Amino acid sequence: MKRRQKKVMISNEMDLSDAVIVKSGRLKSVVWNDFDRVKKGETYVAICRHCKKRLSGSSASGTSHLRNHLIRCKRRINGNGVAQYFVKGKKKEGRAVEISNERKKDEEQLSVVNVRYEHDDDVVTGVCAGLDQRRSRFDLARMIILHGYPLSMVEDVGFRMFIRNLQPLFDLVAFERVESDCMEIYAKEKHKMFEALDKLPGKISISVDVWSGSDDTDEFLCLAAHYIDETWELKKRVLNFFVVDPSHTGEMLAELIITCLMEWDIDRKLFSMASSHSPPFGENVANKIRDRLSQNKFLYCNGQLFDVSCGVNVINQMAQDSLQTCCDTINMVRESIRYVKSSESIQERFNQWTVEAEAESERNLCIDDPVRWDTTCTMLEIALEQKSAFSLMNEHDPDSVLCPSDLEWERLETIVEFLKVFVDVTDAFTKNSCLPANIYFREICDLHLRLIEWCKNPDDFISSLAVNMRKKFDDFWDKNNLVLAIATILDPRFKMKLVEYYYPLFYDTSASEFIEDVVECIKALYDEHSIGSLLASSDQTLDWRNHHHGSNGVRHGKELDDRFIEFDRYINNTTTTTPGHDPKSDLEKYLEEPLFPRNSDFDILNWWKVHTPKYPILSMMARNVLAVPMSNVSSEGDAFETCQRRQVSETWRSLRPSTVQALMCAQDWIQSELESS
Repeated sequence: MKRRQKKVMISNEMDLSDAVIVKSGRLKSVVWNDFDRVKKGETYVAICRHCKKRLSGSSASGTSHLRNHLIRCKRRINGNGVAQYFVKGKKKEGRAVEISNERKKDEEQLSVVNVRYEHDDDVVTGVCAGLDQRRSRFDLARMIILHGYPLSMVEDVGFRMFIRNLQPLFDLVAFERVESDCMEIYAKEKHKMFEALDKLPGKISISVDVWSGSDDTDEFLCLAAHYIDETWELKKRVLNFFVVDPSHTGEMLAELIITCLMEWDIDRKLFSMASSHSPPFGENVANKIRDRLSQNKFLYCNGQLFDVSCGVNVINQMAQDSLQTCCDTINMVRESIRYVKSSESIQERFNQWTVEAEAESERNLCIDDPVRWDTTCTMLEIALEQKSAFSLMNEHDPDSVLCPSDLEWERLETIVEFLKVFVDVTDAFTKNSCLPANIYFREICDLHLRLIEWCKNPDDFISSLAVNMRKKFDDFWDKNNLVLAIATILDPRFKMKLVEYYYPLFYDTSASEFIEDVVECIKALYDEHSIGSLLASSDQTLDWRNHHHGSNGVRHGKELDDRFIEFDRYINNTTTTTPGHDPKSDLEKYLEEPLFPRNSDFDILNWWKVHTPKYPILSMMARNVLAVPMSNVSSEGDAFETCQRRQVSETWRSLRPSTVQALMCAQDWIQSELESS
């Protein structure tokens, strides 16, 4: 008996660090489903996948001892094999202890486990819920989506070994299986997204952004929805992410986007669309979409507020223009700094020159990141503080790099002034990925005034640069000033006052005409929301009648809407008010009331949520206007990049286009859900 025991047992002290797992088609017994067979020198070892016990794996030993061990092992763990759930208690016969998993609050865990342990002498028996294979698979797929992991990781040797050691009972999946699970998650999340959009009380604005693929020829369009939900929370959700065919014309792209909108059933609910207007998405695409939707009378003000531009993009363009005009001088500064930092001795001498020139700075010289223009601004700003030391270095160090002249330093100082303004405005626009439209007007107006001032610079080099930048800004301003002004009017802290303050500074004696344009537009927008409110009330009445009296002999809702639109306009324009009734509209009453006090923690969305009963129609308009995306840049880091096109990760861009769309959309939805929870 002892010889038999010696034959089948292997010491746990044996070092198996360099052992090799043996895979052989000769291992026919089902017992090998629960053992790994490894080879160390000439010795074969069978390692239990449940308790890691080592037994002989030699062919001469047979499999009976493995089967006997498996019976005892599974009896001890009752078919689960999750050793970490086992606990040792005091030795009391017949006593049961209930143990709840500490992670039961985490819905994403493999399972919520409640284990009961019975102690009978040295025997510990665990009664545990079985492993949910499907849930574990989908947890794995959600993890891959959420963190952007490659789908092929499920076939990596290291990952499979990790999962096998962590949970031997989990059935390992292949690439095709996890891809299918990801697509199923996408389908379920898309259904939830569709229902959320369908229940929205207001309109939806969309943004279109261009992404790069594996090389410059591959491009993707990212279509995202921006809206304020029933709880007055501003949200952004990716709807589509598809490959752009280089052969597509502007009309074809417009048709493709409209098709996406119709599939989401939101083509009737659009308020505005923001785009960068960079190729392949030119301005004609936005115009074609607007014309198509205006024909069906889906847009407010005949689409006058539909096409908006990204404010961050125009600032980025002006910043790069500033840097490009003096790129040679900036490169001299960059190389001079690189020379100073090339050795400790040179750095020490430079420090002495800063003391001698009284140009000491609390900040150390730094080299910029060429792809982020805000770091170039920082590099130049610090260098300007020590420009006298650079001049001394040129005088005393014959090996030093040529430094800028006094005139070049002076021009750099002006350029840095420009860049610092651009950085501040960009920071304000990107402090959150989802900002209400009212925050942009004041920042844009301040920038407008700066450009007017810069154009008057006596240095032709600076003034010509400012004129070129202003042309870009004016294109942006002409297209977006109305929606920007209306958004700030809907801010109870400012109302008409900011418009009345800034416009005379821009337009001088013509200011009253431009202010009147804003007033007429906001009144027209309010009137259309007022008519829409009457139609909504008619729809509710129709729904009530259909519910209580059936639909026999009753026209469909859309037919009634079409029939009564002009009648509702007539009612709205001709109805006289009864004595004692306040004839003023929501808009008039709102504008006549005093300004709301300004404070740093003011929440405009919460203000309109609270005041919805007081201004039912105007609050509906505020819900639509404040959701307009004046910036489609997702983060502060993206805003300062010289090439603002984001790239699909290397781990995903080689997948099928349908899979890429599923992963990108599902990732956005899952991340947003986690952030809001």
